Amino acid sequence: MISDAGPGTGTNSGKPIRVLYVIPAAPSKSSMIFARRQVTSLEQAGVTCQTFLLASRTSPRILIKEWRRIREGIRSFRPDLIHAHYGVITAMFSALAARIPLVITYRGSDLNPDPGVSFVSSSARKLISQIAALRASRIICVSEELKNRLWWKRDCATVVPTGVDTSIFFPRPRNEARAQLGWDNTEPVALFNATGHHKVKRPDLAQAAIQLARNFGVNIKLVVLDGETAPETVPLMMCAADCLILTSQREGSPTVVQEAIACNLPVVAVDVGDVRTRLTGLSPSRIVDRHPDQIGKAVVEILAQAQRSNGASRVREFSHAATAERIIAIYRAALNDRQSSLLGITSIDTSSTATTS
Repeated sequence: MISDAGPGTGTNSGKPIRVLYVIPAAPSKSSMIFARRQVTSLEQAGVTCQTFLLASRTSPRILIKEWRRIREGIRSFRPDLIHAHYGVITAMFSALAARIPLVITYRGSDLNPDPGVSFVSSSARKLISQIAALRASRIICVSEELKNRLWWKRDCATVVPTGVDTSIFFPRPRNEARAQLGWDNTEPVALFNATGHHKVKRPDLAQAAIQLARNFGVNIKLVVLDGETAPETVPLMMCAADCLILTSQREGSPTVVQEAIACNLPVVAVDVGDVRTRLTGLSPSRIVDRHPDQIGKAVVEILAQAQRSNGASRVREFSHAATAERIIAIYRAALNDRQSSLLGITSIDTSSTATTS
């Protein structure tokens, strides 16, 4: 491993904190866009950032090449700490890359049971994530539920939602957004985020709920967001739609819900991840049982009210600016721990030398 205790690691040096972000993402701009946007928000807050896109989490051959590449990157960039987004291989890869403070963000499938893979694979992923946590100086969990799943080091864990960029996601007039998208101005529209495994996102449940809503006489259209949806059009779609549906089996802190709140888009969701916390005080919105009848009925009720939510008035608590402040405080705590540890080692070594003399 590479040890980096060089200039800039002290928190009182007045220099910007230098952070290497390890993100398991493809080069395309939409891959892991929420993590990339978080990096941008931290840069705007004064953190010096470099992003390392981990090319694979499954191929040993590629991981060996990535190992060489990250070591070269650490030598040249000389980060004060590493921030790994996601557990499992990304966290373990980062944990072994250098002997400098490590922050790990756990987001959901890294600690939650994953119905999208076999029991053995899901259990192995959780085990690797838990072992990687032992190396972390500080841990970020996007929900309280995930924090409670940690086996170790909960005292080093802080709950910080992913956050939403309010310069991109903000309320716009519904008719204007529809005009830009070319949508019919009279047809009710529900959004559904299907990015991810179908056993996790449960599009079947959303489709069944929409069909039941149609049985109530509401001619509603379901618009599905997927990995091919252009990121720049999503805020417009949020403002043009009439509600968001979330039916996931498992989630950490679904970014799509935070984005909908920022756009004043009502949400109909099952009780998963931190959704109940996010929707508290939000009106109109609903948390319902994971059943098509309940979801469909809630959608009909939301559409009957024909009004936007009050989300934008309370988005400050999980805006990028707010989450950046909290993450920087976590970085400083990790660096202070590192500095205290080094001073403690020095003190012990001096004492030992004096005794030997």
